[in-house]
Amino acid sequence: VFLLFFTTHEELQTLDVDDAFFSTPEDIAARALKPQGGVNFIRTFKKQVEDQAVNLPPNLNELVQNTTYVQSPDNLVWQYFYNLKGSAEYPFPGGIFQWARYRINGTGLNETEKIFSESLNKHENTLTLATLRIVSNGLGQPHFHFNANEMGYVISGCGQVGVILSSGVTTNFNIGIGDVIFFPVGTQHYIKSVCEEDLLLILAYSTGNQLETLRMNKYFRGTADHILAQLFFKKQAEFKKFSN
Repeated sequence: VFLLFFTTHEELQTLDVDDAFFSTPEDIAARALKPQGGVNFIRTFKKQVEDQAVNLPPNLNELVQNTTYVQSPDNLVWQYFYNLKGSAEYPFPGGIFQWARYRINGTGLNETEKIFSESLNKHENTLTLATLRIVSNGLGQPHFHFNANEMGYVISGCGQVGVILSSGVTTNFNIGIGDVIFFPVGTQHYIKSVCEEDLLLILAYSTGNQLETLRMNKYFRGTADHILAQLFFKKQAEFKKFSN
C-alpha cells in the first residue's frame, strides 16, 4: 500500500508510456526509436482495449521472462528516495517530528539526505534562453521538460509541431516566421522542419536551474523491457530491436 501526494489542486493528469507511444505518429516514433524494421515494426504494436497500467495481460508469463532489478548507486537513488522512518527524530512537547525537507547547507543531514535535500531545492522562478536550429526535414524528437514551461519564436524557416496531451490527444499545427509556440511544463512535444531552409527558433524556459528534459528514446529505453511487454502485449525479447 502506498500513500501518494501530488502538488496540484486540479484533476491529476497522467500520461502512460503506451498512451504516449500510440499518440505519437508512426513515422515520428520510428525516427525517434530507430527499431530494426523501422516503421513496419512500429506498426506491429496494437493498442489494447483495457488500460495496461492497471490490468495484467492474461499471457504475462509468456511475455515476460525476467523481472529482476539492479539497485542503482546511492547518488542516483537518493535524488528520488528518502528513508523517513530511519531519519533523525526531532522531539517536541507531546511528540516527535521526522522530516524529509530541504536544509540550507545540508545542516543536520547525512550525506545521502543531503542528496535528497538538494534535489528538492532545484526550482526557481527565473529564465533560461536558447536558440534551436533544425535542418531541413530534421526532427526535434518527442520530449518534455520536468521543470519549465517553454516558449519559442520562429526566426526563419517553417515547421510542423506536435503536442501530445496527458489525455492522449495529439495536436498538430504548422509554424512559420514570426509565430510563437508554447509548451506547458511536462507537455510532450516535437518539432519537425518541413522547408528547404533550416528552421531557426529562439526558446525561453521558465527556470534558472538546470533544465531537466526527457526524450522519447530515453524514457522508452529506460522502461524495463518486461514492463513494456506487459503494456504492449509483445514478447520481452522484441524490445531488443530498439537501438541504444
